Amino acid sequence: MPTRPTRPRGNRLPPKFPPPEFPPRKLPLFARMPPAVFTVVFGLLGLSLALKRALIEVQLPQGPADLGMGVALGLWLFCALAYCVKIARRPGVVTEELRTLPGRAGLAAASVGSLACAAVLGFFDPDLARGALILGLALQTVLAVLMIRSLRRAPAEGRVVTPIWHLAFVGSIVGALAAVPLGWERLAAGLLWGTMPVAAMIWGISLRQLVKRIPPAPLRPLLAIHLAPASLFASVAGLLGMAGLAQAMLGLACVIALALAVSGRWIIEAGFTPLWGAFTFPLAAFASALLINGWGLAGVVITVLALGAVPVIAWRVIRMWPQGTLAAKTNAATA
Repeated sequence: MPTRPTRPRGNRLPPKFPPPEFPPRKLPLFARMPPAVFTVVFGLLGLSLALKRALIEVQLPQGPADLGMGVALGLWLFCALAYCVKIARRPGVVTEELRTLPGRAGLAAASVGSLACAAVLGFFDPDLARGALILGLALQTVLAVLMIRSLRRAPAEGRVVTPIWHLAFVGSIVGALAAVPLGWERLAAGLLWGTMPVAAMIWGISLRQLVKRIPPAPLRPLLAIHLAPASLFASVAGLLGMAGLAQAMLGLACVIALALAVSGRWIIEAGFTPLWGAFTFPLAAFASALLINGWGLAGVVITVLALGAVPVIAWRVIRMWPQGTLAAKTNAATA
């Protein structure tokens, strides 16, 4: 006998869902701009600074570095404009973005990238660089406040310390790289001494976490971010003439870099993902730290390695943006 269809319990009908749209609804321009793209743009900015110093070290024409600086600066400005369009459509996307790990990393890289832009501009227009530095520090402060607010509202598992905290709460140290050449040594020193304890806290908690549990394979590339603060501290201390502190921080950076190199296959076990952007800016920062502190040959070698790796990673991530896959894989909010 044919069976009669059973009626849902409690006389409740199954939920109705709207039929899928065909053809799919076309989103407005930049409505789902993925902030994760800022991580590799920040890496390109850092690479251009390292290349500038490497070419000075080997006494070669600096034209390629200047070109790289212009391209990286233009790319950051384009991405910033695209995200401003997204925010203008719906400001709430910022809060939604901060709820996800890739979103936090992208927005933090965007604000820190503005400070890297100030460091780049310092080679060409000091007045413009000063304005960019002030704006970048303001953006970094706003980002830190929003990040704290988001973490307080997040569930317990969402408040776990991650390497991304370096970008949000220590990233202002990048502004010191721009401040020293502009003659703002006091500001640079204040940023250095103000961020070092925060970085030390994040390093300590992260080390304890790493001892207690193995991070999931897809998140392991984020461990590379730990290299960036040590390298930046070494660079800023070197520019300020604090030779002892600079060498100590550079030694720490070398230890972290060696640990990352030894565990490289383990770190990239999950294969390529947009989180590989976390490799770009620490590598560039490490190269600059070596060059600033007199390790010329090592700095040139690391810069050459960065020239081979950073643009490739950046291209693979950026080309996912127009395809829509970067927004999907990083769970970007839609305006």
